Amino acid sequence: MISAGEKLPEATFKTMTPEGAKDLTTSDIFSGKRVVLFGVPGAFTPGCSNTHLPGYLENHEAILAKGVDAIAVVAVNDHYVMGAWAKATGGEGKILFLADGSGDFAKATGLDGDMSQFGMGLRLKRFSMIVDDGKVTVLNVEPKPGVVESAAAKILEQL
Repeated sequence: MISAGEKLPEATFKTMTPEGAKDLTTSDIFSGKRVVLFGVPGAFTPGCSNTHLPGYLENHEAILAKGVDAIAVVAVNDHYVMGAWAKATGGEGKILFLADGSGDFAKATGLDGDMSQFGMGLRLKRFSMIVDDGKVTVLNVEPKPGVVESAAAKILEQL
């Protein structure tokens, strides 16, 4: 698993824009920027939609005020689902919704988890991180179900 002090692996995500789907690479998102990235097992799932994402939306301005250039969320979902989740939650334009549709980023970072027992297959573990110019400076991975270690409140304390 990736750890603090390491560079993020190069990966390509898809995101929805008003013009349609757009590819963004790790370099596009993180080079020369300070970014808070959090990962969720799935868009529209209860913990992700009711707790994890809302915390980042509620603390959006406070996080940016700490010198953060952007907040992004990633999930092993397709870009259509991530785009619909952005619209449904009011996160569009505030948080960058990244689709890791094939789980390439999840696998490359070692943050992948087998959630087959829940009918979800390969997904991301629930996490949050602070990334400075592509390098992970803080990594929080949830040790068990729930949103504690990867919550927006914790990231605010760590910024």
